[in-house]
Amino acid sequence: QVQLLESGGGLVQAGGSLRLSCAASGRTFSMYAMGWFRQAPGKEREFVAGIGWSGGRTDYADSVKGRFIISRDKALNQVYLLMNSLKPEDTAVYYCAARLGGITNSENDYPYWGQGTQVTVSS
Repeated sequence: QVQLLESGGGLVQAGGSLRLSCAASGRTFSMYAMGWFRQAPGKEREFVAGIGWSGGRTDYADSVKGRFIISRDKALNQVYLLMNSLKPEDTAVYYCAARLGGITNSENDYPYWGQGTQVTVSS
């Protein structure tokens, strides 16, 4: 079992940066691929970024490539999402998710989820 808790959301102006953190519990956290998803009001939840269990492989949605960076610290059981050059369209609730196996961009493949953290980007 893995339990996830996101933090770091908030209100930021367009062009600014935020770093989200996801704290994971569980002895086998290092075996899990991790993903960040987001859900904007009235929209479906979408994949943002993922990182493999070793940290050696990452994947990004086209909409955030070049602006967001996902990383993980196995010793601290943490996953991070550094968000740069934020845009109003990045406004959403951001969720951390975990799965055994490789990165996928489908939310249905991730059995473990955090409660989400709100990110609001003002224009």
